[in-house]
This record gives sequence, structure tokens and C-alpha cells, in this order.
Amino acid sequence: MRDVLILTTGGTIEKVHDWQTEGLGFEMGGKAQIADLLHNARCYHASLFELMMKDSLDFTDADRQAILDAVLAAEQDAIVVSQGTGTMELTARFLDGEVGKKTVVLTGAMRPHSFGRSDASFNMGGAVIAAQTLPSGVYGVMNGRAFAAADLAKNTGLGRFDVAPDAI
Repeated sequence: MRDVLILTTGGTIEKVHDWQTEGLGFEMGGKAQIADLLHNARCYHASLFELMMKDSLDFTDADRQAILDAVLAAEQDAIVVSQGTGTMELTARFLDGEVGKKTVVLTGAMRPHSFGRSDASFNMGGAVIAAQTLPSGVYGVMNGRAFAAADLAKNTGLGRFDVAPDAI
């Protein structure tokens, strides 16, 4: 079985309630929510690297390039990128065709892991399995489905991911 590298970049999956601002934010200097999720799932064959903590709506091409650089520099060829769902399809398309023989799977959550009743554990588990079993390329795993990068699309009206309309 392939060892998996998980690159965390922020997004809803990592957000926590910030008691000072009464809003959502990232726990800086603390452990990533993904670390807690992996611990609870007893997933010890995955390495975790915190690349950044940003809302994906604030991502720039420089951030996506940093993700690509981290993917290319990784020893592992099975990589999960956790990020916000708002621009997941843009990141997938940015990485598509650039990762060589690596399998890269993007995932996230529609509700923060720290809130409970989140889709975070389900999506992360699916992504870890997909990274180990799918052929090289770039994918998104959300809602129990694996999408090729070109097919990935967030349906904000239904609160889920579907096949991109132009891919049908």
C-alpha cells in the first residue's frame, strides 16, 4: 500500500469558532483539525504537512503554485490536498496535467470538522483511499464520489459536488 502525504491548506474543514471575533477562523499555532481527524480514524500511514491556512476564496495563483511545488517536491506519490470547497475546482484544474506520475486528490468539507456532524471525516477517508488506488492524475473526492479534475464542480444550490455541466 502506498504511503500518503496530506497537505493542509485551510478551508472550512480546518475552521474553528473564534471566541474573540464570534466568527470562524483558523487555529494558528495549534494542531490542525486534520491531525485530530486522522488520529480519531487511526490513520497512521499518512504524513501531514501544513502548507498554509487560508480560505480558498482568498487563494491566488501563487498559492496554487505553492501547492504544486509541494506536490512535486514530495517523496510520496499519493497525495491528498485539503482545501476549501469554494475554489477546489480551480485548484484541481491548475494542478491537472502538472503532477507527473503522482496521484493527487483534493478534498474538503462543507461544515467544519470541529463542529461535529461534519462531512470532513467521510471526505478525508475517501480521499486517502482514492490517493492510494486511483491511477496518476488529479481528482476531487467529495460526497462519496471521485471526480476527475475536469469534471469537478461545486453545486452551491444543492450544497454538494456534481459533474461539471460542460463535462457531460
